[in-house]
Amino acid sequence: MRYSAFICAAVLMAASTAVPSWAAEPVTTPVPAAVNSAVADISTAELTKAIAAKQVTLLDCNGSQSFANGHIPGAIDFATTSKELTAHLPKDKTALVVAYCGGPRCSSYKAATQAAQALGYTNVRHYSEGISGWTKSGSTVQK
Repeated sequence: MRYSAFICAAVLMAASTAVPSWAAEPVTTPVPAAVNSAVADISTAELTKAIAAKQVTLLDCNGSQSFANGHIPGAIDFATTSKELTAHLPKDKTALVVAYCGGPRCSSYKAATQAAQALGYTNVRHYSEGISGWTKSGSTVQK
């Protein structure tokens, strides 16, 4: 009797701490083949030139409150447009699309670059200096 109670307790303990085989597998979300998680950076000088020539669509990834407080002129608030992004991007899939967030250590831009790439855009860049670098460069912000 003692032996069977010991076995039952051991089995119950093992069952309660064992990881089911399905839980040991990593959960991954498939990413469309066209999406490349790494995108090339664009400098402040290049971005300024593209803005002046009206040859860029800017995606601000700092959130709506930050966007309202100031953004790069002509930028689109990604937080409010992400669900209907197609309507805000140019028809030309080779057009320059640039995403930015707070600065070099921020990674919020990745959602916008991946969304644009998933829609078929091939000239997607990242302004790594972000809004902080833009203002430090002396460039104006739009409110």
